[in-house]
Amino acid sequence: MKKLVDILFNVKVLHAIGSMEQSVRSITFDSRKVEVNTLFIAQKGTLTDGHLYIDKAVELGATSIICENLPSTLKPDVTYLQVADANEALSYIAANFYDNPSHHLKLVGITGTNGKTTLATLSHALFQKAGFHCGLISTVVIKVGNKEYPTSHTTPDSITINRYLAQMVAEGVSHCFMEVSSHGIHQKRTASLLFAGGVFTNLTHDHLDYHSTFAEYRDVKKSFFDLLPKTAFAITNLDDKNGKIMLQNTLATKKTYALKTMADYKAKVLENRLEGLYLQIDGSDVYAKLIGNFNAYNLLAIYATARELGLDKMETLMYLSELESVNGRFQYFISNQGVTTIVDYAHTPDALINVLQTINEIRTGNENLITVVGCGGDRDKTKRPKMGQIAAQLSSTAVFTSDNPRSEDPQVIIEEMEKGVSAEYTRKTLSILERKEAIKTASKLSKKGDIVLIAGKGHETYQEIKGVKYDFDDLKIAKELFNY
Repeated sequence: MKKLVDILFNVKVLHAIGSMEQSVRSITFDSRKVEVNTLFIAQKGTLTDGHLYIDKAVELGATSIICENLPSTLKPDVTYLQVADANEALSYIAANFYDNPSHHLKLVGITGTNGKTTLATLSHALFQKAGFHCGLISTVVIKVGNKEYPTSHTTPDSITINRYLAQMVAEGVSHCFMEVSSHGIHQKRTASLLFAGGVFTNLTHDHLDYHSTFAEYRDVKKSFFDLLPKTAFAITNLDDKNGKIMLQNTLATKKTYALKTMADYKAKVLENRLEGLYLQIDGSDVYAKLIGNFNAYNLLAIYATARELGLDKMETLMYLSELESVNGRFQYFISNQGVTTIVDYAHTPDALINVLQTINEIRTGNENLITVVGCGGDRDKTKRPKMGQIAAQLSSTAVFTSDNPRSEDPQVIIEEMEKGVSAEYTRKTLSILERKEAIKTASKLSKKGDIVLIAGKGHETYQEIKGVKYDFDDLKIAKELFNY
């Protein structure tokens, strides 16, 4: 139990009505979770407005309310605090309520379009190998040491973040690696956190359903680095044209990594095979189990992060060579019929290009490359024709199918993908609405030595159709259909 006044540090209150000595047992932005002595934060969301539930929250026992607009009727014995930005207020209140846990461990935020999950997950794995007790907040899972918890967002809400960080502190975690999405930054979920470092991977076409322009998307990412303190480090990919922009206004120590240009951390791909990468990093040769140039960037960023956090060079390279691919990221198996099947999360044009180019680089040239791919519903529609053209151009055969259509008609999504395919490649495409049937067709079309890529869903174990999530695991279904 805390006093209201004690959890308002850094919260910009415009107008206060009622006692600041209210007891606060819990905090929430979900009126269904209100209990006696709850502080309820009314947020304006994309689907609903929390201000509509203030009266319900009070009826259920809320004694303190944070809101941007004061209700017309004020209840006695309830404290109302008007703020300009409820999202920002929630971020600081959550941090204060849980005693600012980010101040008591080394928190590293990783942002960019692609590679966030790989960097966060494998940085966590590397530091665990090095003997540290670590935490992870990712798209796939939240980890507190060896304990795992499910997650539904790349960057969880402020309360969830701080609750898990507090648990990490209580259990002696020294380092936490966290994916930081553009949504999370824009909605101020990370505003109150003290980061020891930030890492930028790349910036490509994505989330323009949420951000109105690419420039806005870029600037939101940049704002994460703008807010890093002097005590932090900021690592950026210098080969990405937006890499320098990320560091323009940061107070953090600036560090760069690159494969193509001069940088603080430099790597060169010596060999790229299905068995893995042979790299030269900072003048030392190292073998890695990951595949492709995009993973060379990921490994180099992980190396740079570890070095900035104080790990020895040779120790870091040793652990780097032991890292294995992340669930749903270029996971592959070879079937009994000799077909190599790859499952990857590639759901943006750039990610799909990276994966297909990597496969084409390791092909001998005789085998066929069959790509099964779709696009998500209720998301950026402008990337659909691009995804269709990329798959058709870089594959022997492209099978268009449904991904997570959500509330949209999956057939319409496929048709939008088809529109992007130029005439010279249309003969290499076919469309199959049902995803399982599309994977089955790919298995029938393939022969010994061929490569099949199933792209878009990666680690996800569901398919969302008309608001309902059905069990669907690409890797599991592929192993079944390809007789693995």
